[in-house]
Amino acid sequence: MARPERRTVRDVRRGNRAMLLRMLYFDGPASRNDLSALTGLSAATVSTMTGGLLGDDIIVEAGQVDSDGGRPRVLLRVNPRYGYAIGVDVSETHVRVELFDLDLNQLAKVEYALRPARHDPELVAMHILAGIGVVLSDAGVPAERVLGVGVGVPGIVERGADVLIHAKAFGWNGVPLGALLRAGTSLPLHVDNGAKAMGQAELWFGSGRGAANAVIVLIGAGVGATVVADGATFHGVSSSAGEWGHTKIVAGGRPCRCGGRGCLEAYIGAEAILDRAGVSTQKAGWQEELTRVLASRTPVVEETVGYLGVGLANLINLLNPERIIIGGWVGLLLGETLLPEIRAVVAENSLAQPYAASSLVLGRLGPDAVALGAATLVIEEFLNATPAAGITATG
Repeated sequence: MARPERRTVRDVRRGNRAMLLRMLYFDGPASRNDLSALTGLSAATVSTMTGGLLGDDIIVEAGQVDSDGGRPRVLLRVNPRYGYAIGVDVSETHVRVELFDLDLNQLAKVEYALRPARHDPELVAMHILAGIGVVLSDAGVPAERVLGVGVGVPGIVERGADVLIHAKAFGWNGVPLGALLRAGTSLPLHVDNGAKAMGQAELWFGSGRGAANAVIVLIGAGVGATVVADGATFHGVSSSAGEWGHTKIVAGGRPCRCGGRGCLEAYIGAEAILDRAGVSTQKAGWQEELTRVLASRTPVVEETVGYLGVGLANLINLLNPERIIIGGWVGLLLGETLLPEIRAVVAENSLAQPYAASSLVLGRLGPDAVALGAATLVIEEFLNATPAAGITATG
């Protein structure tokens, strides 16, 4: 039997501070009385903690509200300019770097194109490092005000000193992306799978807000998912949970970029849809071609809806989520015009009871939510009141 972990007074204080900070971030502005009622902390503890946060400029006053017969109550909120977060989206076609304040307002952005056949780790790292310099310069933000850099990447993120990335679609097998980035920046780094990063953003601010058990799926060139259980992202024993795109939909079916056959990604990913429609992805404008194909309602589109619906039904039958959110640029393209058809296929292939308990909706944060999600990796660390040093593989 495991012995209970002993908590020191310092641990308790840090936990209380983090609880107040999270409450103000997600539910503020709030008065000290509100915070005491919401957290269960005593008025004296709230006063002491908020005094320290005000002294550090982490929170600021945000006006007043009338009280019942007494003096007006001062509202508090997180200071959006206390620090900044950089979010990076590494995808099949680009490296996008964005700078945000703590309200996650985008302050600057830069994007570097990638050729589909060229994802050299050194080139990707060079683009990320260059992008960090560009967005800081464009926004006039000094590097010492940056709380960290979040990076969303395809594939499996292996925890460790170097943060190793396994992304077969890129030809990456144990690429030490963390070490490559550390050679060019001293900013704290947080690296996670792009679908999980996007999923956290939808959970915090989008269609997943308020859901304790949900699945957020990302459908683009690649296909992945974030599984949320009891309000927390489930990563699995080796941080590879959520590789929904590589579950098998057809035994011995179409070859997938992962080296397997019959994977869901080989039927509903962007390149897979175009390949089945006879459209090459090796020429400029192929993403626009996908929009045209999906608008055509050809048999390929009907098949794609069928495969997607079965894949989503599998999630409902297996995980029993209260909500499934469809995101990613291909997922949103499909859902904007075909959501009723997708829902019909899901209903046909799900068990009645878990289907009735679940809702299927589109993401609210748009097709470019991975960089935003990557920035939330930084803010998560900030809210937990445990500033990072070095490189963190989330999970």
